[in-house]
Amino acid sequence: MRLSEIWKLRSRRSEIPSMIDALFGYVSLYGLPVIAVAAYFSCLAVPIPTFAVMLAGGAFAASGDLVLWQVIAAAYVGATLGDQTGFQIGRLGGASVIAVLKRNNARAKLIEHAQNSIREWGGVGVFFSTWLFAPLGPWVNLVAGAVRMSWLRFTAWDIAGEAIWVTLYVSLGFLFGERLPELTELVGDL
Repeated sequence: MRLSEIWKLRSRRSEIPSMIDALFGYVSLYGLPVIAVAAYFSCLAVPIPTFAVMLAGGAFAASGDLVLWQVIAAAYVGATLGDQTGFQIGRLGGASVIAVLKRNNARAKLIEHAQNSIREWGGVGVFFSTWLFAPLGPWVNLVAGAVRMSWLRFTAWDIAGEAIWVTLYVSLGFLFGERLPELTELVGDL
């Protein structure tokens, strides 16, 4: 039995699926577009557990339901386009967009961290925000655009970081996919 069939049976058993269960189901049904769209929107600060989507994509690739390089490519393209969109929003909206977003206290703290990251680290801050400090990533993208970081510099650091983020999560799903629920819980806790 393929992983997608197992997941469909598992999802039917629970009456109220969690968001992660629902996303696994969407990956099972629609595959690559769901992976790309989830990666895109998570890079714009939409609260989607994209780590779980990429883990699922890797697991479905391991079971033969998806093709590994296509899963990596879909997540990579989605994430890179999301980062580029955030950068352009920051570039076009500048300080006024940042000021509006800072009205929320939680976002204000994240934006302050993003501003410090860009000020202290520049492109290296972009690199680390894409994979090591991923929750900060969308805000770093906006700030990098708002402070007029060179597009080429931003893009070079961004694509390098996204390559690590995507490859890491999809590979974990590929290698440990038969334990997907436990893996998702473990990575989510981290």
